[in-house]
Amino acid sequence: MLISKELNAAINEEIGLELFAANQYTNTAAYFDSLALKTLAKMFYKQASEEREHADKFVHYLAETGGTVQIPAVKPPQAAFKSVEEAVKLALKWELEVTQRINGLMTLAIEQKDYIAQDFLRWFVTEQLEEVSTMDNLLKVVQQAGDRSLIMIEAYLSHQG
Repeated sequence: MLISKELNAAINEEIGLELFAANQYTNTAAYFDSLALKTLAKMFYKQASEEREHADKFVHYLAETGGTVQIPAVKPPQAAFKSVEEAVKLALKWELEVTQRINGLMTLAIEQKDYIAQDFLRWFVTEQLEEVSTMDNLLKVVQQAGDRSLIMIEAYLSHQG
């Protein structure tokens, strides 16, 4: 086995949290859909898909290293929001938490001198910079637009690459 029991357990926990994030982003996308914010909804449906892909990457990593996959129960996501700003703040808060958890996994891999895990986790470390930056920028735009100008967010997003 190329992975310690401790790191294996931590990755299983992360798989559950990635699946939770996928569900949360799906609920958030549906909320945006209900407001006819189709571009914003599309962005969050895509985000949900990426979170499922992240969970799959961890599952495959455990399989490749001889670890054991034990996906934990996934808590239900928040379904209702008071505003678009609240929904985006939740997404940013989540991505900051994920960044801390990925850093914790990397710290564990470094402490254990698990170079294979460090190499694997580097992709996630880099990914988190993009995730946090995207949500932080989106929150700034939402806050500038305000509740009365939500359509401006749609226009802004439609011009993003």
